[in-house]
Amino acid sequence: MKVAVCIKQVVTREWQVRVNEAKTWVRDSDASWELNEPDAYALEEALRLREKHGGEVLVISAGPSRVAQVLREALARGADRAIHVQGDHFATADAFTAADALAGALGPEQPDLILTGLQSDDQGFAQVGVVLAEKIGVAHSTIIMEVQADAAAGTLRVKRELEGGWFQWVAMPLPAVLTIQSGINQLRYATLKGIMAAKKKEIRIVPAPPVPAPKQRIAAVYMPEKAKQTRMISGSAAEAAKELVRALREDARVF
Repeated sequence: MKVAVCIKQVVTREWQVRVNEAKTWVRDSDASWELNEPDAYALEEALRLREKHGGEVLVISAGPSRVAQVLREALARGADRAIHVQGDHFATADAFTAADALAGALGPEQPDLILTGLQSDDQGFAQVGVVLAEKIGVAHSTIIMEVQADAAAGTLRVKRELEGGWFQWVAMPLPAVLTIQSGINQLRYATLKGIMAAKKKEIRIVPAPPVPAPKQRIAAVYMPEKAKQTRMISGSAAEAAKELVRALREDARVF
């Protein structure tokens, strides 16, 4: 069973976010980077499927040259090989551009199953997996909490998280694309043996395809304004209580 995992490199959560001069994205020239957390759970699920059914785990990422960092990390955790669709524009690309590049690179591989994290920690649109499935013409399901695969029969049974504590079981054919919810499993970390082995594993570089016209554009990025106001209420206790209730209801609209 060949499982492909789409991963993304994002800025670390500890990094102090700063908006670039054009106010269209963050100033990432001096940022520190890490593997997108939901993608780490997708990778772990792929490794567990390989342990159960055999086959291989392929990781793929679209981005500038620095993306090799997270590809090496994925290889150190146990992935067999990696594909890097290289292009600086992927740092701010929309889901359609990223999915188009991933679909082109994965086409010759013909994986049985493609996993992505539910969403990225930076943009958080949760669209790449869905668009990717449509582009390659396979079934897909989202917000996955459990995966039961029958490689011999070519089928899947997956558990989806719904609202209000409800879940849904879905049967679907292979090949398929699944977007994995964070917390689905216990993450493993790279061992020294895995880190050393990763240095010998293949990272195949694929040039980026022609950039399509973007279907969405970030018009502006800005930091939330921090504002607070202290208001003193005078008068007797009864008058102050009446004014406080009015302010909470009409001004603050908290009830």
